[in-house]
Amino acid sequence: MHRFHLPSPAAHGLLRLEGREAHHALHVLRLKLGDEAVVLDGAGGQIFCRVQETGRDSLSLRVVRRDFVPPPPCAVTLLVAVPKAKAMDGIIQKSVELGVRRIVPLLTERVVTKLAGREAENKRGKWRQVAIEAIKQSGAAWLPDVTAPATLSEALAQNQPFELAVAGSLQTERRHPRDVFREFEKSKGQPPKTAAVWIGPEGDFTLDELQAIQSSGAQPISLGRLVLRVETAAVFCLSILNYEFNGLPGAAAFR
Repeated sequence: MHRFHLPSPAAHGLLRLEGREAHHALHVLRLKLGDEAVVLDGAGGQIFCRVQETGRDSLSLRVVRRDFVPPPPCAVTLLVAVPKAKAMDGIIQKSVELGVRRIVPLLTERVVTKLAGREAENKRGKWRQVAIEAIKQSGAAWLPDVTAPATLSEALAQNQPFELAVAGSLQTERRHPRDVFREFEKSKGQPPKTAAVWIGPEGDFTLDELQAIQSSGAQPISLGRLVLRVETAAVFCLSILNYEFNGLPGAAAFR
């Protein structure tokens, strides 16, 4: 079934698609009267519809059923150094699929891509559109907040307190993720409701950066014996967090 994104859809029984979404529905998918579609509002709403009317640049959908998908038990924020080329697009796509609630692109000392001002805002808009396309492709009910690119100091200053925070690290002073997770559950008696994942650039965070991140409460963890690409490291960390604390969407947690 085809999916579309419509933030804050009307509460009554008729929805209207315009602009980019209408163009895709009419001229790419070529939807016709009676065809089924799902509208996602990005905040847990899944609205099942049928096409009632089509125009040249808009279409009306008759609501058949409204569902609500609750967010994952643990709200995860990914703070990731911006990689080269288009790798950030892939990170955002996979983050959506893995249920991340917030993505903070980091401009650390060793980041090659430099962004500021209008260019940074343009990138943010592009990345947000990548996230929208990802919820449509995957069926994810929650659209993550993609922030403007931030320096490490800016990210730390804006950072909300997290119950659990980990940072992928190549340094020798790091722990196995399992040990960190078990220690948390043993001390708190329950899984975290909020978590942060810090992922550095090629070559890792500098020692000063890692110390600043640790001072904010994050624990450095090992991602294995191999040196992973930024995008691989992000998916690895998000996957193990999901395995431990969120389980399968719509199902009970694994443990």
